[in-house]
Amino acid sequence: MPGYQSAILMPIPQSARYLSFVATPGADLRDALKTLATLVDGERCVAGLGASLVASLGARIAGLHSFPALQSTRLAIPSTPTDLWLWLRGDDAGELFHRARHMQDALAPAFELVDLTMAFRHGDGDDLSGYEDGTENPKGEDAIATAIAPQGGAAPAGSSFVAVQRWVHRFDLFDAMSPQEQDATIGRRRDDNEEIDDAPPSAHVKRTAQESFDPEAFVIRRSMPWSDGRRAGLVFVAFGKSFDAFIAQLKRMAGLEDGIEDALFRFTRPETGGYYWCPPVHDGRLDLSALKL
Repeated sequence: MPGYQSAILMPIPQSARYLSFVATPGADLRDALKTLATLVDGERCVAGLGASLVASLGARIAGLHSFPALQSTRLAIPSTPTDLWLWLRGDDAGELFHRARHMQDALAPAFELVDLTMAFRHGDGDDLSGYEDGTENPKGEDAIATAIAPQGGAAPAGSSFVAVQRWVHRFDLFDAMSPQEQDATIGRRRDDNEEIDDAPPSAHVKRTAQESFDPEAFVIRRSMPWSDGRRAGLVFVAFGKSFDAFIAQLKRMAGLEDGIEDALFRFTRPETGGYYWCPPVHDGRLDLSALKL
């Protein structure tokens, strides 16, 4: 199998920056993407291309499409697509600042930065609520089978698809719950991360139990907390060999499957939503041959 962007299956880093770009009308996107390919190794930086960008190049990636906006009785889950998404990873926030600045300069004027989110590791990989994120992630060969497109499939072998949402937490609402209510909202006990057998059907763990779907809906979560000094929450990042597992989980969370909304919505909501294709890598750089580049 061609190489995949290795950070997809690596532990989350100490610090990160998420950059979202839109293409400049009339710009030479092909030259800019060739430059991008030399700057992205898939380990210190993961790159994802949006459906609109791929279409503008006259190409098609099987399985790539735009993030669907969802509406339930009380909830609106937004779609905010961009053309290019980058996840810069590292241990030094200052070094990431300069790397993001150089990346932005290298892609200008073909791509304009429209969103930048700074993220960080909390505890052992916890959400800011204190609950561990990604407990049920597949491991080893199962992780590869979950996140990476196989040889002979419709999508280019070694590629992946990523769903990205920025969730904003209302800590005033969260703090108003008792510890028992908080545990029931998540469906796990915060102190030992054990699943609560008799948690209510609205508990997040019950809503998203990956083996409870048909077919099973496994994803690789690589989410990280974020803050801009005033607001904070979670950058939800889910990789898969397609978007199928993610959208199945999101629809159930919104109550579109059975009318039961995920209890997470009591204190947090997404404000962005995008789908991206993460190309394979070859010889330490992005392989954009599927785009004829």
